[in-house]
Amino acid sequence: MPDRAAADRRWLEEAIELSKQCPPSKTAFSVGAIIVSADGESIATGYSREGDPHDHAEETALAKVPDDSRLASSTIYSSLEPCSKRSSHPLTCTQLILAAGIRRVVLAWREPDIFVDCEGAELLRAAGHEVIEIPDLAAAVRAVNAHLLEGSPD
Repeated sequence: MPDRAAADRRWLEEAIELSKQCPPSKTAFSVGAIIVSADGESIATGYSREGDPHDHAEETALAKVPDDSRLASSTIYSSLEPCSKRSSHPLTCTQLILAAGIRRVVLAWREPDIFVDCEGAELLRAAGHEVIEIPDLAAAVRAVNAHLLEGSPD
């Protein structure tokens, strides 16, 4: 489906641009996320540390649409794989996506194991959710997070 692939790429590129708004951190990735309805409307956006130093991008976007019936047919675009482990908040982004009922996730880069061993993509797939990776956009995400990658093999 070429139109969907083009739309996925466009929205993911927009999420990567959004990640550039993140306040800098030496202990967390800069991530952007956009929730898009099935008819192509942006429902909500979020980026890491948007309102609180511990907020994640997907969490921030989801918090802006707690009661939207369109979530089940929506796609969440995240520049980085949704987290599966965290100590700052009780729920991971993977758990929040599952709870929101969003069945489709598009990401650019799998989280490298700098801070944790992330299994977000695997957990989402195991729960029957569609996970699309667009790895040729990963370089742009790495560039936004270059300050964390010095000396890292990723």
